[in-house]
Amino acid sequence: MYKVFLNQNVIILTSEIQLGSNITVLPLKKTSIGNIISNVKKHKKIYLYHHNSKKLISRFKKKIKVVKAGGGIVTNFKKETLFIFRRNKWDLPKGKMDQGESIEKTAIREVEEETGIQNLVISSFFMDTYHIFKKENKYFLKETSWFNMKSDYEGDLNPELSEGITKAVWKSKEKIKKIKNTFPNIKLLLES
Repeated sequence: MYKVFLNQNVIILTSEIQLGSNITVLPLKKTSIGNIISNVKKHKKIYLYHHNSKKLISRFKKKIKVVKAGGGIVTNFKKETLFIFRRNKWDLPKGKMDQGESIEKTAIREVEEETGIQNLVISSFFMDTYHIFKKENKYFLKETSWFNMKSDYEGDLNPELSEGITKAVWKSKEKIKKIKNTFPNIKLLLES
């Protein structure tokens, strides 16, 4: 199962048939991206079914141009996590992959650029998240690969103002639990 977000709406890619009178199930293989988007806007949550669970995301990605991005869930020696504040929401640092760059290099570069942190080390891959965005009347799927990272950096954090980031801060587990104002894919990461 995969979740693809369109703003606050969710598309669930599944290989299990969902039953119920209040749900919308569409065949993944035969449904156009336009039809998928109009249905998720109308119903807020839809299911796209394909019998082969291994082909769910690859079939979906054939329908829409994919933009690859990398990001970090960065912790320090105090077990705090690095957050940014952008567009009036709490977020984790991430950004688009440059041509010829590995996804790991993208994740480290973007976290450094967006927060000013240094001495980042990737400890493991965490998960991929997916969300649809619109640019110049065209829809794109952003596939973000998230990595667990560590840093011993104790200097000042410098939010990348040119990217609309107004804060870069460390948050304790208690403060993270109180975050309400964030994006659905970040909530998914925090719940995992």
